[in-house]
Amino acid sequence: MRRRAERERTDATKYGVTQFARDLLDVADNLRRALDSVPEAQVRDEATRNLLAGVAATERAFIAAFERHGIKRLDPKGERFDHNFHQAIFEAENTGKPAGTVVEVLQPGYLLHDRLLRPAMVGVAKGDPKPDNGPNGGDRKDPPPLRVDTVV
Repeated sequence: MRRRAERERTDATKYGVTQFARDLLDVADNLRRALDSVPEAQVRDEATRNLLAGVAATERAFIAAFERHGIKRLDPKGERFDHNFHQAIFEAENTGKPAGTVVEVLQPGYLLHDRLLRPAMVGVAKGDPKPDNGPNGGDRKDPPPLRVDTVV
């Protein structure tokens, strides 16, 4: 009974901010979108440069605060697809990467300590088509591609 109470108290301390952290993920995403919306090559005036520098500093401070409290950003580009941490949105053909490799991150994921707050939304390499050496040669029809845009 004591061990269970201790474990529940530890979990409450560790994961009690889960819903609050999920709400703040949109803020982190919007800061990144603000920075990505204006290419640095198009910034010509000093005021806009200063604004972008301020937004970048705010994003860095925000991510640092996340990390201090056990929230880590998942940016799995180039990694192998893992359904425990990633949500596949599309499959990309002719990427030159092995099948199942994350080729694009549409939205980063986040972990709170060891629990998933939000899966990373990713595009996955489909792999190169394999040559058909069957008895019918090239007459074989492949089944339609599997949809992988599941909602968690």
